[in-house]
Amino acid sequence: MIHVHGYFRSSSAYRLRIALNLKGVAHDFTSVHLRRGGGEQKSPAFRALNPQALVPALEADGLVLTQSLAIVEWLDETYPDPALLPADKDLRAQVRAFAQVIACDVHPLQNLRVLDYLEQQFGADQAVKDAWCQRWIGDGLEACEALLAKQTHGGAFCFGDTPGLADICLVPQVFSAARFKLDISHLTRVNAVYDACQRLTAFADAAPGLQPDAEP
Repeated sequence: MIHVHGYFRSSSAYRLRIALNLKGVAHDFTSVHLRRGGGEQKSPAFRALNPQALVPALEADGLVLTQSLAIVEWLDETYPDPALLPADKDLRAQVRAFAQVIACDVHPLQNLRVLDYLEQQFGADQAVKDAWCQRWIGDGLEACEALLAKQTHGGAFCFGDTPGLADICLVPQVFSAARFKLDISHLTRVNAVYDACQRLTAFADAAPGLQPDAEP
């Protein structure tokens, strides 16, 4: 049995939920509240699972995995149907690059620990933190729009007719854009992919507000 440690509002945990849903993989869940008590992710028990003190973490038969992209690729290799990465090596590299624009370059700058540091060290209030996130999310999603504009496959999703790793990363980032009050209405391809994904149960059921640990 797979056991997932996550948090409803975490973009990284959101990615993993989508992947698990697409694969139809049953799993248990433990909420790691990133705010309560100074952050449950900082507890000795959770640090024993993930020394980075970040979610998600996945346990499976004694194996512990961290970092959402690594976990998603492990799922794809362990449960190969439906595939989340294309068979063609060149296209696979493009998909990974798109996913990493979000997971490696955009998401870390809006991470809770970064926003807390801005507040604690530089006195940033919520308006400043929102502006910070808007800047970096905006740059990243503009790049995603340009990358999607180069695709000529005609499918509804980032790289074809079925969702995969790129879509798994894009949807939580669009959610975060709305959370930080960023207008992305002009990103037509990004929004079209997001809408197509939301019509799928695997994506819709992974939404933060529907999770067992969701809060207002």
